[in-house]
Amino acid sequence: MNFLYPLMAVLIWSFNAIVSKISAGAIDPAAISFYRWLIALLALTPFVLPAVWRNRRPIGPHLWQLLTLGLLGMVLYQSLAYYAAHSVSALSMGILVSLIPLLTVLISIVLLKVAPTVGILIGSVLSFSGLVWLISQGNPAQLLTQGMGTGELMLFAASTSYALYGVLTRRWAIPLPNWQSLYVQIVFGVLLLLPGFLLAKDVSLNAHNLPLVLFAAIPASIISPFLWIQGVMRMGASTASIFMNLTPVFTAVIAVLFLHEKLHSYHFIGGGITLCGVILAQRLRTPLRLKKTAGRQKIAEK
Repeated sequence: MNFLYPLMAVLIWSFNAIVSKISAGAIDPAAISFYRWLIALLALTPFVLPAVWRNRRPIGPHLWQLLTLGLLGMVLYQSLAYYAAHSVSALSMGILVSLIPLLTVLISIVLLKVAPTVGILIGSVLSFSGLVWLISQGNPAQLLTQGMGTGELMLFAASTSYALYGVLTRRWAIPLPNWQSLYVQIVFGVLLLLPGFLLAKDVSLNAHNLPLVLFAAIPASIISPFLWIQGVMRMGASTASIFMNLTPVFTAVIAVLFLHEKLHSYHFIGGGITLCGVILAQRLRTPLRLKKTAGRQKIAEK
């Protein structure tokens, strides 16, 4: 039953994409971003703050790293997604966010010196092709004349931001328990989101948008990270990461059922190609260097 932990986490995150889409017409993006992490911070404080205070000296040298992670994971990723929801369908949001594992692998090549593989090469080409097909709605020539929409660019930037967040988390390996590290990141996230919140025209909460804020703050920001961490502990990071590939599938089903969005052929084709590329990048691990070495050996033998 260990698979239920990452599966439920991914399901909650998929519902959150729908919440992001609904929130586009219900609350200012700066407001939901701020409220989300403020409520999560208040909910975690009684349980985590005492341990953070006891660990304040070990935390001190890593504050700038935690600030950077808070900026990438809590501010840029979430805020850009809320702004993008104004012009991008929930179906497309699910597919674009599914690029995070591939982007994580690509950034790891640069920052973690991970050896490139055949899967990464083929997967990158496939995912890019699927992305072009999706964004152009099955007419790639359209991109040459109109270019990518602002919403798609925001989502791609948001996905890149979260991928960088994941890579830096591994590279820095901050010696803190997961929840203490996350708590300090949320503190910085709330502080960084405050100026945008104060400048927003309307930050009022009402019966329509409060449930959206609460879902984003508790299930999406606290419960799903807990489930994901439990899944990684029980199954390993590589096995748990496979479940992330279900995000576009879950999001598509939920969007059709609850938002009555229509599935088009370009969703199936573009999304399918993109997902295949991501899976290949994760699973096909034949190093490119081996092929080069083998080629040199053949030349030497001749």
